[in-house]
Amino acid sequence: MGMPANVEIGSHVWVEDPEVGWIDGIVINIEQDEVEVQTSDGKTVAVSSSRIYPNDVEAPSGGVDDMTRLQYLHEPAVLHNLATRYEINEIYTYSGNILIAVNPFQPLSHLYDVYVMERYKGAPIEGLSPHVFTIADVAYREMIKEGRSNSILVSGESGAGKTETTKMLMRYLAYLGGHSGAEGRTVEQQVLESNPVLEAFGNAKTAKNNNSSRFGKFVEIQFDKKGRISGAAIRTYLLERSRVCQISDPERNYHCFYLLCAAPQEEIEKYKLGNPKSFHYLNQSNCYELVGVSDAQEYITTRRAMDVVGINEKEQDAIFRVVAAILHLGNINFEKDEDIDSAVVKDEQSLFHLQMTAELLMCDPLSLEDALCKRVMITPEEIIKRSLDPHAAAVSRDGLAKTIYSRLFEWLVDKINVSIGQDPNSKCLIGILDIYGFESFKANSFEQFCINFTNEKLQQHFNQHVFKMEQEEYAKEEINWNYVEFVDNQDVLDLIEKKPGGIIALLDEACMFPKSTHETFAQKLYQIFKDHKRFIKPKLTRSDFTIVHYAGEVQYQSGQFLDKNKYYVVAEHQDLLSASKCSFISGLFPPLSEESAKPSKFSSICSRFKIQLQQLMDILNSTEPHYIRCVKPNNLLKPATFDNINVIQQLRSGGVLEVIRIKCAGYPAHRTFSEFLIRFGILAPEIFKGNYEEKVACKWILEKMELKGYLMGKTKLFLRAEQMAELDARKARLLRNSATVIQRHIRTCTTRKDYIVLRKSSIHIQSHWRGRLARELCKYKRKEVAAVKIQKNLRRQLARRAYTDIRISALVVQTGFRAMAARKDFRFREQTKAATIIQTCWRCHRAVSYYKKLKKASVISQSRWRGRMVKNSEAATIIQAYWRCYRAVSYYKELKKASAIFQCRWRRRTAGKEHSNVKMEHLVPLDWLKSEAIPSLDHGLPSNFHFLKLPC
Repeated sequence: MGMPANVEIGSHVWVEDPEVGWIDGIVINIEQDEVEVQTSDGKTVAVSSSRIYPNDVEAPSGGVDDMTRLQYLHEPAVLHNLATRYEINEIYTYSGNILIAVNPFQPLSHLYDVYVMERYKGAPIEGLSPHVFTIADVAYREMIKEGRSNSILVSGESGAGKTETTKMLMRYLAYLGGHSGAEGRTVEQQVLESNPVLEAFGNAKTAKNNNSSRFGKFVEIQFDKKGRISGAAIRTYLLERSRVCQISDPERNYHCFYLLCAAPQEEIEKYKLGNPKSFHYLNQSNCYELVGVSDAQEYITTRRAMDVVGINEKEQDAIFRVVAAILHLGNINFEKDEDIDSAVVKDEQSLFHLQMTAELLMCDPLSLEDALCKRVMITPEEIIKRSLDPHAAAVSRDGLAKTIYSRLFEWLVDKINVSIGQDPNSKCLIGILDIYGFESFKANSFEQFCINFTNEKLQQHFNQHVFKMEQEEYAKEEINWNYVEFVDNQDVLDLIEKKPGGIIALLDEACMFPKSTHETFAQKLYQIFKDHKRFIKPKLTRSDFTIVHYAGEVQYQSGQFLDKNKYYVVAEHQDLLSASKCSFISGLFPPLSEESAKPSKFSSICSRFKIQLQQLMDILNSTEPHYIRCVKPNNLLKPATFDNINVIQQLRSGGVLEVIRIKCAGYPAHRTFSEFLIRFGILAPEIFKGNYEEKVACKWILEKMELKGYLMGKTKLFLRAEQMAELDARKARLLRNSATVIQRHIRTCTTRKDYIVLRKSSIHIQSHWRGRLARELCKYKRKEVAAVKIQKNLRRQLARRAYTDIRISALVVQTGFRAMAARKDFRFREQTKAATIIQTCWRCHRAVSYYKKLKKASVISQSRWRGRMVKNSEAATIIQAYWRCYRAVSYYKELKKASAIFQCRWRRRTAGKEHSNVKMEHLVPLDWLKSEAIPSLDHGLPSNFHFLKLPC
């Protein structure tokens, strides 16, 4: 990216710094090709003029949202713009049609809610801030409008946020094209819920990322004519099989193993699991938990996601049975048998795990042990059973675990695809590619070779697309230009994949020969590619080789290339699991065809991956691509921390700076005529005096500056990078010269103004001083007159105050004497009056007391007399009553007795005379006698006889 900078003393520039990448400074001296710069941290450095880049001090303080609008398009300007925006939580930035996403390492939920999705729906790309939703919306609108499939390529190193970005893209596309699927589940729900399932079985913690995808993924979302989701398909690439058996500290194995160990207690007891520390495949690292993540909750989330994507309860149970079986399988250890030179199960603990593995896989324990410890060789003459040593048995155990897990992962992907379903009538789709970024570690093996091969392919596609966009920009402005030559990486691809003679072809060839080793393979590479400019033979090793990729040199260790490239299933393993009583497990290992079952049949993982990659590239070439470059700002995974060195490396490996280099090779400065005049119109101010055309005015300025080789389109001016720097240098020089003249005039005016002000001030001060003296004299005289008046008034006041005091005292004394006499007379009168009242009250008291005593005595006498009279009267009355009662009772008794005698005698008389009564009825009637006798009898009784009551 070398760009000679036309600089002068005082110019603001960027200088390379080993600690922060690039640092800004000011040129303080220029000597031939060497420039002396004072940096912002106070240091002074001397560098070559070809190693500095101009700094645009007029750039917005918050950066620009599209880096094509930068005045200088170079590495330090890009880095500074990204860092500036990251400081204010602007994590998305355009570079033309490419979106750069910097991982914030903190939740920013306000950027992804439904309200934001509604804002970006159908909005023009210029109207809103850069966002991942904009890329998805543009792809969707182009697909609807043009009827052509689109693809979105998400790339970046581990931990840059590719997986989260992919999920946001899928969320937004599901929001745009919702469509109901079978059984009440929507297709978009199934697509979104496939993420937790694939993450559980395909993601793991690495040193750089707590949720690193260990496989590549291409999601095809299909749409119908109305733009609604009608189907989807997920394609996966290059699952990291070796992680199942081997991890390094502080990494973790795949998430599903830890989720199962944190499952509910009944699940743990069912599969005979326990603490992850007790399993060999997990305890190779000291990391068992993730900060802020609950494995128990993630287990529940994964099970729910499985329900949504169509994996039933029985299949889920079978899946976790397989996961538990792999954990138990890893705990089977071997030792050498004492009698024969072969491997046997080491101890009781290993035997327990062997039995649990067999139970979970539903196979015979003895058959499982034979499959791990023995091999069968078939010759034309006989069948030979060969025993393995403990190391080979452990390798066989790990190979079985990797094979089972890879088959399980493939089954999950196929199941999700079948459950979601593809639309055969769909004509358009949007593909989302989430794949590894470029990798370069201290130790790089077969996996890094395949990953970087993929990135070389994608980088070539990326370069061609960017170059095409550049061509379209020139064509749109209707200008003629010579096509820019840029570095194509086809030579690297030929080095890797060319047939015959490429590294992949030579690797497959080495794998077919039993006696080949990694050293013989490396020696052959040295021999064939010794003159290749992209291939380097390291000096200190005999088996490593280095490839010069577009992102830099990567040294590969070929030690395990041959073993990792061989894709085959051990026949004993295949026979064991295909005969499992569990239909799910036997379905993972269907019987092989005779051709595939041959021991000599070799299948290359690298060749298979090459075919898959070519199919992927064919799909991408048939779509309209959109690019998202994810950037990890620091390796500590902390928010608000921007590591310049780390970001620069990612920009280089991600191809962003290569795009800038391509642009710089042509005309990187694209400015409209009005923008150019606003910035550089000061170089020719005479053109603004009358009516002018912007295009003519721009041409006039460029001719005046004697610049050549620029291009003028319909609305824009295309300048080379050095021309923009030259114009800025001319502008800076003009401003400095103008500033000198302005400063001289300002100093003259300032000095004259200071003299006039000083003279006026002197006169003013003298006038004020004379006035002050006169005022002081007048003030003294006034004080003297005032003192006389004050003394006179004071004496008068003192005399008046003395007279007033005497007069007041006399009045007080007189008033006191009069009050005393009045009080004495008042007291005498009061005493006399009180004595009279007392005498009157005493006499009254005596009279009242005498009267009360007399009255009381009279009352007592009368009371006693009346009481005596009442007693006498009551006694007489009682005596009379008793007497009358006695007389009445006596009279009554006598009368009663006489009446009884009379009646008796009368009855006797009547009975004697009865016989004569009839004869004498006409002479004396009996009724008349009765009526005469009874009244006379009653007449003799007293009237109150029946009511008299004697006292007791």
